[in-house]
Amino acid sequence: MRRPRRTRATYVRRVIVLAYLFFLVVWPVSLVVIHTFSDGNHLVAALRDPVVIFALQMTVVVAFWAVVINTVFGVGMSLLLVRYEFPGKGVLNSLLDLPLSVSPVVIGLALLLAYGPRDGAFAPVLGAIDFQVIFSVPGIIMATAFVSLPLVIREVVPVLQEVGTEQEQAARSLGAGGWQTFRRITLPSIRWALVYGVVLSLARSLGEFGAVKIVSGNITQQTQTATLVVEDKYLEFERGAAYATSFLLTLIAVAALVIVTILRPKEKKA
Repeated sequence: MRRPRRTRATYVRRVIVLAYLFFLVVWPVSLVVIHTFSDGNHLVAALRDPVVIFALQMTVVVAFWAVVINTVFGVGMSLLLVRYEFPGKGVLNSLLDLPLSVSPVVIGLALLLAYGPRDGAFAPVLGAIDFQVIFSVPGIIMATAFVSLPLVIREVVPVLQEVGTEQEQAARSLGAGGWQTFRRITLPSIRWALVYGVVLSLARSLGEFGAVKIVSGNITQQTQTATLVVEDKYLEFERGAAYATSFLLTLIAVAALVIVTILRPKEKKA
Protein backbone atom coordinates (compact mmCIF):
# COMPACT_ATOMS: atom_id res chain seq x y z
CA MET A 1 0.00 0.00 0.00
CA ARG A 2 2.92 2.37 0.59
CA ARG A 3 4.52 1.89 -2.80
CA PRO A 4 1.90 3.83 -4.79
CA ARG A 5 2.25 6.73 -2.37
CA ARG A 6 6.00 6.73 -2.79
CA THR A 7 5.61 6.55 -6.56
CA ARG A 8 3.18 9.44 -6.62
CA ALA A 9 5.44 11.48 -4.37
CA THR A 10 8.38 10.72 -6.62
CA TYR A 11 6.47 11.82 -9.70
CA VAL A 12 5.33 14.97 -7.96
CA ARG A 13 8.91 15.85 -7.02
CA ARG A 14 10.07 15.18 -10.56
CA VAL A 15 7.36 17.39 -12.00
CA ILE A 16 8.27 20.20 -9.59
CA VAL A 17 11.96 19.95 -10.45
CA LEU A 18 11.29 19.82 -14.19
CA ALA A 19 8.89 22.75 -13.98
CA TYR A 20 11.43 24.72 -11.99
CA LEU A 21 14.18 24.04 -14.54
CA PHE A 22 11.84 24.77 -17.43
CA PHE A 23 10.69 28.18 -16.23
CA LEU A 24 14.08 29.22 -14.85
CA VAL A 25 16.44 27.90 -17.55
CA VAL A 26 14.92 26.17 -20.57
CA TRP A 27 12.17 28.61 -21.44
CA PRO A 28 14.24 31.84 -21.15
CA VAL A 29 17.13 30.33 -23.12
CA SER A 30 14.78 28.96 -25.78
CA LEU A 31 13.36 32.46 -26.23
CA VAL A 32 16.84 33.70 -27.11
CA VAL A 33 17.12 30.98 -29.74
CA ILE A 34 13.65 31.75 -31.12
CA HIS A 35 14.35 35.48 -31.39
CA THR A 36 17.71 34.79 -33.04
CA PHE A 37 16.10 33.00 -35.98
CA SER A 38 12.76 34.79 -36.11
CA ASP A 39 12.21 37.75 -38.42
CA GLY A 40 15.22 36.90 -40.58
CA ASN A 41 18.51 35.24 -39.80
CA HIS A 42 20.09 37.57 -37.25
CA LEU A 43 22.98 35.13 -36.83
CA VAL A 44 24.31 35.73 -40.34
CA ALA A 45 23.97 39.50 -39.94
CA ALA A 46 25.81 39.41 -36.61
CA LEU A 47 28.67 37.38 -38.06
CA ARG A 48 29.12 40.10 -40.69
CA ASP A 49 29.34 42.85 -38.08
CA PRO A 50 33.01 43.72 -37.39
CA VAL A 51 32.16 44.82 -33.84
CA VAL A 52 30.60 41.45 -33.04
CA ILE A 53 33.41 39.52 -34.75
CA PHE A 54 36.07 41.39 -32.77
CA ALA A 55 34.18 40.88 -29.51
CA LEU A 56 33.82 37.15 -30.13
CA GLN A 57 37.53 36.84 -30.93
CA MET A 58 38.38 38.80 -27.80
CA THR A 59 36.11 36.57 -25.73
CA VAL A 60 37.74 33.40 -27.06
CA VAL A 61 41.23 34.71 -26.30
CA VAL A 62 40.28 35.86 -22.80
CA ALA A 63 38.41 32.63 -22.00
CA PHE A 64 41.31 30.52 -23.27
CA TRP A 65 43.91 32.19 -21.08
CA ALA A 66 41.59 32.34 -18.07
CA VAL A 67 40.97 28.58 -18.38
CA VAL A 68 44.69 27.86 -18.77
CA ILE A 69 45.52 29.92 -15.70
CA ASN A 70 42.76 28.36 -13.61
CA THR A 71 43.66 24.84 -14.75
CA VAL A 72 47.31 25.13 -13.74
CA PHE A 73 46.52 27.04 -10.55
CA GLY A 74 43.53 24.84 -9.74
CA VAL A 75 45.43 21.55 -9.95
CA GLY A 76 48.35 22.92 -7.96
CA MET A 77 46.11 24.41 -5.28
CA SER A 78 44.05 21.21 -5.07
CA LEU A 79 47.17 19.15 -4.45
CA LEU A 80 48.30 21.64 -1.83
CA LEU A 81 44.98 21.52 0.02
CA VAL A 82 44.61 17.74 -0.05
CA ARG A 83 48.15 16.42 0.22
CA TYR A 84 49.73 18.85 2.68
CA GLU A 85 49.04 20.26 6.13
CA PHE A 86 50.11 23.81 6.96
CA PRO A 87 49.03 26.72 9.19
CA GLY A 88 46.18 28.74 7.72
CA LYS A 89 44.94 25.93 5.50
CA GLY A 90 41.32 26.44 6.57
CA VAL A 91 41.53 30.19 5.91
CA LEU A 92 43.00 29.60 2.47
CA ASN A 93 40.31 27.06 1.68
CA SER A 94 37.64 29.60 2.63
CA LEU A 95 39.25 32.41 0.63
CA LEU A 96 39.13 30.30 -2.52
CA ASP A 97 35.34 30.59 -2.49
CA LEU A 98 35.48 34.38 -2.31
CA PRO A 99 34.99 34.90 -6.08
CA LEU A 100 31.72 32.96 -5.89
CA SER A 101 30.39 34.88 -2.89
CA VAL A 102 31.39 38.41 -3.90
CA SER A 103 29.70 40.34 -6.69
CA PRO A 104 31.78 40.47 -9.90
CA VAL A 105 31.33 44.24 -9.88
CA VAL A 106 33.14 44.37 -6.53
CA ILE A 107 35.90 42.20 -7.98
CA GLY A 108 36.26 44.56 -10.92
CA LEU A 109 36.42 47.58 -8.62
CA ALA A 110 39.03 45.86 -6.42
CA LEU A 111 41.21 45.17 -9.47
CA LEU A 112 40.77 48.77 -10.59
CA LEU A 113 41.95 50.05 -7.20
CA ALA A 114 44.92 47.68 -7.25
CA TYR A 115 46.08 47.97 -10.86
CA GLY A 116 44.51 51.22 -12.08
CA PRO A 117 46.81 53.33 -14.31
CA ARG A 118 46.53 56.45 -12.12
CA ASP A 119 45.42 55.77 -8.56
CA GLY A 120 46.07 52.02 -8.41
CA ALA A 121 48.26 50.64 -5.64
CA PHE A 122 50.67 49.20 -8.22
CA ALA A 123 50.45 52.17 -10.60
CA PRO A 124 54.04 53.39 -9.98
CA VAL A 125 55.49 49.94 -10.64
CA LEU A 126 53.35 49.32 -13.72
CA GLY A 127 54.11 52.81 -15.02
CA ALA A 128 57.84 52.28 -14.58
CA ILE A 129 57.79 49.18 -16.80
CA ASP A 130 55.19 50.72 -19.15
CA PHE A 131 52.72 47.89 -18.67
CA GLN A 132 48.99 48.59 -18.59
CA VAL A 133 46.66 46.14 -16.86
CA ILE A 134 43.35 47.97 -16.53
CA PHE A 135 41.54 48.92 -19.76
CA SER A 136 43.53 46.33 -21.66
CA VAL A 137 43.54 42.60 -22.37
CA PRO A 138 45.63 41.60 -19.30
CA GLY A 139 43.07 43.21 -16.99
CA ILE A 140 40.20 41.44 -18.72
CA ILE A 141 41.99 38.09 -18.44
CA MET A 142 42.77 38.76 -14.78
CA ALA A 143 39.14 39.63 -13.97
CA THR A 144 37.81 36.62 -15.85
CA ALA A 145 40.28 34.25 -14.21
CA PHE A 146 39.39 35.70 -10.80
CA VAL A 147 35.64 35.11 -11.06
CA SER A 148 36.10 31.52 -12.31
CA LEU A 149 39.00 30.67 -9.99
CA PRO A 150 37.32 28.11 -7.64
CA LEU A 151 35.58 26.00 -10.29
CA VAL A 152 38.48 23.68 -11.15
CA ILE A 153 39.53 23.40 -7.51
CA ARG A 154 36.07 22.43 -6.26
CA GLU A 155 35.85 19.66 -8.86
CA VAL A 156 39.34 18.22 -8.31
CA VAL A 157 39.62 18.36 -4.49
CA PRO A 158 36.88 15.78 -3.72
CA VAL A 159 38.35 13.33 -6.22
CA LEU A 160 41.84 13.68 -4.76
CA GLN A 161 40.41 13.05 -1.30
CA GLU A 162 38.59 9.96 -2.55
CA VAL A 163 41.51 8.31 -4.37
CA GLY A 164 43.88 8.82 -1.46
CA THR A 165 47.67 8.58 -1.62
CA GLU A 166 48.33 4.83 -1.71
CA GLN A 167 49.06 4.62 -5.44
CA GLU A 168 51.25 7.73 -5.34
CA GLN A 169 53.25 6.35 -2.44
CA ALA A 170 53.66 3.04 -4.23
CA ALA A 171 54.95 4.82 -7.32
CA ARG A 172 57.47 6.80 -5.27
CA SER A 173 58.65 3.63 -3.52
CA LEU A 174 59.38 2.16 -6.95
CA GLY A 175 61.56 5.13 -7.83
CA ALA A 176 59.16 7.40 -9.69
CA GLY A 177 59.86 11.12 -9.46
CA GLY A 178 57.35 13.81 -8.60
CA TRP A 179 56.45 14.72 -12.19
CA GLN A 180 56.32 11.08 -13.28
CA THR A 181 54.01 10.23 -10.37
CA PHE A 182 51.74 13.12 -11.20
CA ARG A 183 51.62 12.31 -14.93
CA ARG A 184 51.04 8.57 -14.58
CA ILE A 185 49.11 8.26 -11.32
CA THR A 186 47.55 11.51 -10.14
CA LEU A 187 46.47 13.03 -13.46
CA PRO A 188 44.64 9.93 -14.77
CA SER A 189 42.73 9.64 -11.49
CA ILE A 190 41.49 13.25 -11.64
CA ARG A 191 41.12 13.61 -15.42
CA TRP A 192 37.32 13.75 -15.54
CA ALA A 193 37.04 16.03 -12.54
CA LEU A 194 39.59 18.26 -14.23
CA VAL A 195 37.66 18.17 -17.51
CA TYR A 196 34.42 19.14 -15.77
CA GLY A 197 36.21 21.93 -13.92
CA VAL A 198 37.67 23.22 -17.18
CA VAL A 199 34.26 23.16 -18.89
CA LEU A 200 32.64 25.02 -15.99
CA SER A 201 35.48 27.53 -15.99
CA LEU A 202 35.09 27.99 -19.75
CA ALA A 203 31.34 28.57 -19.46
CA ARG A 204 31.85 31.04 -16.61
CA SER A 205 34.58 32.86 -18.54
CA LEU A 206 32.45 33.19 -21.66
CA GLY A 207 29.58 34.71 -19.71
CA GLU A 208 31.43 37.10 -17.38
CA PHE A 209 30.08 40.65 -17.50
CA GLY A 210 30.30 42.72 -14.31
CA ALA A 211 34.02 42.56 -13.52
CA VAL A 212 34.98 42.74 -17.20
CA LYS A 213 32.89 45.84 -17.80
CA ILE A 214 34.75 47.75 -15.08
CA VAL A 215 38.31 46.71 -15.93
CA SER A 216 37.91 46.79 -19.73
CA GLY A 217 36.52 50.26 -20.21
CA ASN A 218 34.14 48.77 -22.81
CA ILE A 219 36.03 50.31 -25.75
CA THR A 220 34.56 49.19 -29.06
CA GLN A 221 36.88 46.96 -31.09
CA GLN A 222 39.60 47.32 -28.47
CA THR A 223 38.54 45.92 -25.11
CA GLN A 224 34.95 44.84 -25.73
CA THR A 225 33.97 41.24 -25.11
CA ALA A 226 30.86 39.46 -26.38
CA THR A 227 28.82 40.03 -23.23
CA LEU A 228 29.50 43.76 -23.42
CA VAL A 229 28.45 43.76 -27.07
CA VAL A 230 25.17 42.09 -26.11
CA GLU A 231 24.40 44.95 -23.73
CA ASP A 232 25.44 47.67 -26.18
CA LYS A 233 23.52 46.19 -29.09
CA TYR A 234 20.40 45.71 -26.99
CA LEU A 235 20.51 49.26 -25.65
CA GLU A 236 21.08 50.59 -29.17
CA PHE A 237 17.96 48.69 -30.33
CA GLU A 238 20.05 46.36 -32.51
CA ARG A 239 18.42 43.49 -30.75
CA GLY A 240 18.94 40.99 -33.54
CA ALA A 241 22.70 41.24 -33.05
CA ALA A 242 22.25 40.99 -29.28
CA TYR A 243 20.16 37.83 -29.62
CA ALA A 244 22.59 36.27 -32.08
CA THR A 245 25.64 36.99 -29.91
CA SER A 246 23.86 35.59 -26.86
CA PHE A 247 22.94 32.50 -28.86
CA LEU A 248 26.56 31.91 -29.87
CA LEU A 249 27.78 32.19 -26.29
CA THR A 250 25.09 29.79 -25.13
CA LEU A 251 25.83 27.38 -27.98
CA ILE A 252 29.52 27.15 -27.09
CA ALA A 253 28.85 26.54 -23.40
CA VAL A 254 26.11 23.96 -24.00
CA ALA A 255 28.15 22.20 -26.68
CA ALA A 256 31.09 21.82 -24.28
CA LEU A 257 28.85 20.31 -21.59
CA VAL A 258 27.16 17.94 -24.05
CA ILE A 259 30.46 16.74 -25.53
CA VAL A 260 31.88 15.98 -22.09
CA THR A 261 28.69 14.14 -21.09
CA ILE A 262 28.77 12.03 -24.24
CA LEU A 263 32.47 11.20 -24.10
CA ARG A 264 32.71 10.22 -20.44
CA PRO A 265 30.76 6.92 -20.67
CA LYS A 266 32.87 5.92 -23.69
CA GLU A 267 36.01 6.50 -21.66
CA LYS A 268 34.64 4.35 -18.84
CA LYS A 269 33.76 1.50 -21.17
CA ALA A 270 37.22 1.59 -22.69
